[in-house]
Amino acid sequence: MRAHFAADVVRRGIRLNTATVGIRNYLVEGVSGTGKTSVCRELKRRGYQAINGDRDLAYQGDPETGAAIDSAVHEHHIWDVSRVRALVADDREPVTFFCGGSRNFLKFIDLFDGVFVLDVDLETLHWRLDHRPPDEWGSRPSERDLIVRLHRTKEDIPRNGVVIDATPPLAKVVDEILRHVGQLDADSGDT
Repeated sequence: MRAHFAADVVRRGIRLNTATVGIRNYLVEGVSGTGKTSVCRELKRRGYQAINGDRDLAYQGDPETGAAIDSAVHEHHIWDVSRVRALVADDREPVTFFCGGSRNFLKFIDLFDGVFVLDVDLETLHWRLDHRPPDEWGSRPSERDLIVRLHRTKEDIPRNGVVIDATPPLAKVVDEILRHVGQLDADSGDT
């Protein structure tokens, strides 16, 4: 599996020159409130192809079968696997980032060259959720309780990802991701 190999390579500090092997695809995951949408916007602003999976790929469905379900619960927030596969197969961009959370990530995680898991401390998580608009997921008390539990247990995120501290300013968080994928010089901060 590409994702397992790439995550292991990154963890061990080994740099690969993958520029000659074609497109690379990365998943940016984390519990709600860790900054996935903000990272996606910043990557786009910097000129990278970044897909907001929560907005562009997600629907309510059965995580095992993919069958659409008429519900609005966290456990049924899944991504369209066929669309993920098609986007990964598109080789027009050298690097693509898929940002967001999905309950069926095990159905497509092996397609990625690497996985990043955004993480923040509990105080930062509460602050971010406090500042969400009332119509966004995570603004209701029951949703917040679930998010806090998932933050504590890590039960809902990939276990093979490189953990990225998402508490620093956004530019530094994105720089760290880009360093891991070889798109940013570790010393100079230049792309």
